[in-house]
Amino acid sequence: MSVADQTQSMTAPTGRTIFGRLTLQQSRTLWGWVFLAPWVFGFLAFYFFPMIASFAFTFTDLQLTKPNEVSFVGLDNYRALLKDIYVGKSLKVTLSYMVLALPISILIPLGLATLLNSKQLWGRRLFRTLFYMPYIVPIISVTYIFNGFLNAQSGWLNRFLGLLGISGPNWLYSSTWIYPALLMIGIWGTGNAMLTLLASMQTVPTELYEAARVDGAGPVTVFRRITLPLITPMIFYNLILSMIGLFRYFDVPYIISRGTGGPNDITLFYNIYFYRVAIQYDRMGYGATLAWLLFVIALIATVILFATARKWVYYAGGDD
Repeated sequence: MSVADQTQSMTAPTGRTIFGRLTLQQSRTLWGWVFLAPWVFGFLAFYFFPMIASFAFTFTDLQLTKPNEVSFVGLDNYRALLKDIYVGKSLKVTLSYMVLALPISILIPLGLATLLNSKQLWGRRLFRTLFYMPYIVPIISVTYIFNGFLNAQSGWLNRFLGLLGISGPNWLYSSTWIYPALLMIGIWGTGNAMLTLLASMQTVPTELYEAARVDGAGPVTVFRRITLPLITPMIFYNLILSMIGLFRYFDVPYIISRGTGGPNDITLFYNIYFYRVAIQYDRMGYGATLAWLLFVIALIATVILFATARKWVYYAGGDD
């Protein structure tokens, strides 16, 4: 047999079958689905089917303590939703806090990333680690730490203000100061957003900076005209995550107010009211209705952000 014949016999054609049944392409597709199967199973078992079940629960009066007494109530839960004054109140609290927290969740990590991206900053690698480390601390632990730090009588912050001759406020039990307290706790965990923005800044081509300096552009102009436009995809990514996280905001205000929503319902966030209805009052059918309302609102807000992204998010590979 010649060398050409041997080479031809060793080369599998496109339509060659595996074990006499599957072609090479079909075999690769099958193995792809095999490797995807765990994720598909997890998605269906823990996300898709529970969502379908929760939607079905909105038409029932399900109670977890009485699973055998479930009855179909039609649209009664949706009618109750329209009459429930606490739904509007909790949504107002959530959106009001979001207006304050969302810009801070972008601007502070952006400022830190800009500072830590500077080559003139001494010890910037150490500072990057120090700013990121709080992010890996569990939020429950962080909340309890700040609960002591912001205590009106014995808290470290008020003691420090006292040394300066300033009478510190009642951070955690004042309608005026509770939001600044929550914002301080939120700022503590901005390390992840800072790190992703920093990584995005370091992908900006250095040739653009060199060309801008040759043209006489200053640091502010360089940041506004080059750095900021090129990192807008990462800003948009963090904006989406922050917005969804604020819609799901629960742990910190629940621990601080012990689920009461105090002071004066100023921390009655939507998820705290949902927890109160579904878990404490055992109205799972109505709780599922509350959950779907929040899902629809978050979905609409996300779609709006994606629709407006075309006007301010720059992708180097094209317009989309």
